[in-house]
Amino acid sequence: MMDNKMIVEGSLANYAEGGVVKGFQFLGRLPYYRGLGLSMVEDIAVEIDGETVAREDVRFSVRGKTYTLDEMETVYDDRWNFGEKATIIVLKDGGLAHGEHQVGMAVRYRVSYLPFVPTTRFTKTLALAA
Repeated sequence: MMDNKMIVEGSLANYAEGGVVKGFQFLGRLPYYRGLGLSMVEDIAVEIDGETVAREDVRFSVRGKTYTLDEMETVYDDRWNFGEKATIIVLKDGGLAHGEHQVGMAVRYRVSYLPFVPTTRFTKTLALAA
């Protein structure tokens, strides 16, 4: 239902640390109608132009705090709120070339009243501006 709102239009950019491009980033929203504690987000899978990104290369940043996906498993004092735009960072030397890219995102999360663990996926074409 909220899968088409997961990837924020116009948010694709290269990610730099200390002036060196270390990867790329985009904004993502939780595909659930309520916020969740970060420990309840089991995985955020990213694909770029059909290529799956390794889990260890994905970072999640919200309200000035950045976590690896493994670190998120034990974060009980922070949340991803409904509608909140989090920055999804992917480590990839040199980042992305300018132009259009297919960005895919899948979020797997636990909800106490569901007898299964849902995974919501969406892919969107985003342009990286020059």
